[in-house]
Amino acid sequence: MRTAIATVCLSGTLTEKIEAIAAAQFKGVEIFENDLLSFNGTPADARRMIEGLGLKTITFQPFRDFEGMPEPQRSKVFARAERKFDVMQELGCDLLMVCSNVSPDSLGGIERAAADFHELGERAAKRGMRVAFEALSWGRHIHDYRDSWEVVRRANHPAVGLVLDSFHILARGTDLSAIRSIPPDRIFLVQMADAPKLDMDYLSWSRHYRCFPGQGDLPVDDFMQALGATGFDGLLSLEIFNDRFRAGSARSVAVDGQRSLMVMLDELRRRTETSVPGLPELPPKATCSGIEFIEFAVDERSAAGFERVLSGLGFRKAGMHRSKAVTRWRQGDINIVVNADKEGFAHSFNITHGTSVCALALRVDDAPGTVKRAVALLDQPFQQPVGPGEMNIPAVRGLGGSLLYFVDHGSGLDRLWDVDFAAVATEDFTGAGLIKVDHVSQSMHYEEMLTWLLFYTSLLDVRKTPVQTVIDPGGVVQSQAIETGDGALRLILNASQSQRTLSSRFLSELFGSGVQHIALATDDIFATVAALEAHGVDLLPIPENYYDDLEVRTDLSAEEVERLRASHILYDREGGAEYFQVYTKTMEGGFFFEIVERRAYQGYGAVNAPIRLASQTRLASAAGPSGL
Repeated sequence: MRTAIATVCLSGTLTEKIEAIAAAQFKGVEIFENDLLSFNGTPADARRMIEGLGLKTITFQPFRDFEGMPEPQRSKVFARAERKFDVMQELGCDLLMVCSNVSPDSLGGIERAAADFHELGERAAKRGMRVAFEALSWGRHIHDYRDSWEVVRRANHPAVGLVLDSFHILARGTDLSAIRSIPPDRIFLVQMADAPKLDMDYLSWSRHYRCFPGQGDLPVDDFMQALGATGFDGLLSLEIFNDRFRAGSARSVAVDGQRSLMVMLDELRRRTETSVPGLPELPPKATCSGIEFIEFAVDERSAAGFERVLSGLGFRKAGMHRSKAVTRWRQGDINIVVNADKEGFAHSFNITHGTSVCALALRVDDAPGTVKRAVALLDQPFQQPVGPGEMNIPAVRGLGGSLLYFVDHGSGLDRLWDVDFAAVATEDFTGAGLIKVDHVSQSMHYEEMLTWLLFYTSLLDVRKTPVQTVIDPGGVVQSQAIETGDGALRLILNASQSQRTLSSRFLSELFGSGVQHIALATDDIFATVAALEAHGVDLLPIPENYYDDLEVRTDLSAEEVERLRASHILYDREGGAEYFQVYTKTMEGGFFFEIVERRAYQGYGAVNAPIRLASQTRLASAAGPSGL
């Protein structure tokens, strides 16, 4: 299949869009008419620019309100089509995309529409061109691909073909089986789009919420399987209308588009065990068994204070780097690396962001293969000089410019603690009962959220949960979890359009997206809280009203509720499953820790999020501008 992208997917001028599309390694481009109309040059100038960057214009679109028009409008639309053919000749494009009529003046009838398309096909063929018909999901008379196919079939002209648009088909829940019987040479163009499941009119849904395959909830894989059954090997293009994309970087969005197509086609190849011409074979998605370490970038001023926080949480220094000012802190299966070195990546990260998480290291089944897949998907690999005897851990750039390392057993990378670090002898300690990293919560700009969702789901064998809407005193936060089937890795993505939410204020404080909090698991939260309080850890106070309500809305006894109240613990229940969570007070820069205990519970305590956010906001307001 030959892949392409429509200019309407991206922000910017036509020149900026074309440059971004070329940089993302596309070879084909659909020119959206409005982009050409606003271009400061002729169609021939646009063609020179497009072809000069190694691209080809595969489609000019859209041509609206064509079929079924009464006279004199019918004559006028044919005259308009001739003008479009003139433009297409200058552009070097041979395919005009026609979408189904939405005009109140249009007349129904398959035969009438077929006759119109036959005549349009005749006119196009005389110019060496073709036309392709798409059924809009809100079309006045034709809104089903089976009807648009019947029009094309009855038009019976070699220059007239079909457009299959995944959004228009899947949004209406149209049966896909009929696709399998369409001759592949009659499908002139396939347009791909995903979308979140929303209850709204098709036009608004399409114009504002389309996204790339894998970023939404529509059964795109089922559509591709039906398409693959036809033997189709033609033009596969992305057509996305999305407010987030229009607010984002054209280059970043174009790379996301290319990545989404590569992943979608690779998954089709794996399901059907057939090759996809032109698609490089990707290593499989990485199987992740947990987080090997979390690395904080600190400076000399903040290092001692941060290490006191770790000590209060029950961590003990377990190793010193053999050549750098880097320490390893450990408790249970949790490794936290504190990097105060004055050279290298972490130092640069700290200068920009202050004390913050500069890297996550994931345990995967095949670290070299994971990086190979990442590079093929246009992720940015990272490498810096390593000292004598030091291990070179493969990594790619992650959220906010941080790093995502990959560690496995097969290539010996799990030996890093023995190779890079000298063990520190410490007295026996029991810690605070923390056993592992439960989840990592990352805050990002609203327009970035779909990018990082795709980044993780394209690289790792994970699933995404439905988006949760969380109420913050300063606005609404969108939250979505990415997790492995066994819960070994859980990442939470948070974003808000409001600049007043805590997640948005964290971005300002951090000067970019990053890890806002880390949740650490315990098997006994009451014992852990007692240990934390004994170590002087300040916990987030929870309003009395919360516990009064908890006593009313649950079957917890008064004694159980009082125990939760005394320890500032939040509680949730799903059936017989229970969840306990407590938070430290927010530190400088907006970061904080969460302690959780799960009793067969799979969620993240979303019902408690507004309570936690309100408490944090109240404390931040009391502390003044720097109290995040």
